[in-house]
Amino acid sequence: MSAMSDGLRTVCWDLPCDAAVIGGARSMVRGTCRGWAVPEEVTDDIVLVVGELLGNAVVHGRPPVRLSVWATEEELCVRVTDHGPEDPRRLHLSPEAIHGRGLAIVEALADRWGVVHTADETGTGKTVWAAWRRTRTAPGASRAQEAGRADTTGR
Repeated sequence: MSAMSDGLRTVCWDLPCDAAVIGGARSMVRGTCRGWAVPEEVTDDIVLVVGELLGNAVVHGRPPVRLSVWATEEELCVRVTDHGPEDPRRLHLSPEAIHGRGLAIVEALADRWGVVHTADETGTGKTVWAAWRRTRTAPGASRAQEAGRADTTGR
C-alpha cells in the first residue's frame, strides 16, 4: 500500500487468472477499505463489485490480471485489468437466468463505471473500473441519476 502527498492512496495486486483467488482478493480489498476508514456500506458495495469484475476477468479474460484500489479524499476506485480481447457486455436476461448479471450488479452498486482499452503487445487488453464518492450528496437518490451512465475516462 502506498500513499502520496496529494492524498492519493493506492494498492495493487497481480493475481493468477484463477477463480480460486477471488475470495482472497475480496478480503484484501475489505481490509484495505477498513484501513482507509471507508464507510462499511460503501465497503460492502466495493467488495461485491470487485468479486464481479474479477470473476469476469478470470472467466472471459486472459492473464495477467491486476486489481488496484485507489482513493482520494472524495472518491474510491477499483480497477481490474486483463488481457483478453473481448469487451465486457451487459446482458439482458430473463429472471430465470443463473449467470450473467455481473455488469448489472456493477452498474447498480457503483456511482460510475467504465472500460479503458489498454492494448498489450498482442493488441488486446482492457481495464474495467468502478468508482464511488466517499460521501453521498443526495441520500436515497438513484446512483444513475446522481452520476450518469458508464463512461470511459477511467476516473
